[in-house]
Amino acid sequence: MLKLENVSYSVKDELGEKQILKNINLEIDERFVAFTGPNGGGKSTLAKVIAGIIHPTSGKIYFDGEEITALSVTERAKRGISYAFQQPVRFKGLTVRDLINIAAGKTLKVSDACAYLSEVGMCARDYIDREVNASLSGGELKRIEIATILARATKLSVFDEPEAGIDLWSFGNLISVFEKMHEKTKGNILIISHQERILNIADKIVVIADGKIEAQGAKDEILPKLLAAKTCRVLEEKL
Repeated sequence: MLKLENVSYSVKDELGEKQILKNINLEIDERFVAFTGPNGGGKSTLAKVIAGIIHPTSGKIYFDGEEITALSVTERAKRGISYAFQQPVRFKGLTVRDLINIAAGKTLKVSDACAYLSEVGMCARDYIDREVNASLSGGELKRIEIATILARATKLSVFDEPEAGIDLWSFGNLISVFEKMHEKTKGNILIISHQERILNIADKIVVIADGKIEAQGAKDEILPKLLAAKTCRVLEEKL
């Protein structure tokens, strides 16, 4: 289980100190948890704080009962936390096969490495020996990154807008990947998304705005309110 206690994060700019996250208290122990809310509200920052990419200015973070606030991203990865970026990183000189082997923590048979690519809708033979560089599109990189998370099979997998750039790959397939991942790891999956179909599979939805948790609860409680608010905004724009 992941637990955040009074987590805040601030940065300094030419105007002084800017507070990005404001006293976040949150527990994550559900199968699928979705972060949603307006752009710039702090969702990605909070996910990066959880993964250890950035560290909170104040507050504490616990994972499986251990305080991990001061641990690096590498140390958290060793404890079972994975993170998939909204814009995946390119690795010149590293092949897709290399990347999947690193994620798995061992040298896989080619057939096993290819199986992960097939899971995310890619023709493995076309990609397994390609470099993870600028020759790959954003959508291809996104799928490859999801394949590496599958290979890692960690206790907590964090995805920042996993649907971005995969227009040719249906949401149905993406959702199926998440379901299979949970069946394999029995861990928790945290997804940042605005997409209703992804929010609809969440066991818990956390709405983040202006650096604070605006609402959180079961999907059946939170999603109808989000949809109603969206409908109101559309109607107001038409008037």
